[in-house]
Amino acid sequence: MVERKVVSLKGYLKELYCATDINWEKYITDNRSKRFVERLLQISIETMIDIGQHIIADEGFREPGSYRDVFKVLVENQVIAREKLPKLEKIASFRSVLVHHYEKTDDSIVYGIFKNNLGDIEDFITDILAWLKSN
Repeated sequence: MVERKVVSLKGYLKELYCATDINWEKYITDNRSKRFVERLLQISIETMIDIGQHIIADEGFREPGSYRDVFKVLVENQVIAREKLPKLEKIASFRSVLVHHYEKTDDSIVYGIFKNNLGDIEDFITDILAWLKSN
């Protein structure tokens, strides 16, 4: 199950990386492009959380109290590197903003994540695959 979710996550990242036509101007003026980026970021983050929850359940790790806590449990059990936790907690918080619109979604933040922070998702994949290989 985890391996399939990793494959899906890689596919979402590929779609985001291939969306080279979405520059800032297009992002802020074309709702279809904006929704494309927002939705792929959302499902990418949700897939990361799902991967974490599956590992936690399969390994019998302590139950997380929140989506942010999923990543903390993974760090506690050496599934992902401790230094990555702050970024992963921010990713989980960003998911809540996208899903629940607690506040108006800031276009510059979403676009910045799209253009500058996909590597954080790649790092998560790398850690998960390394952990799977060693366990």
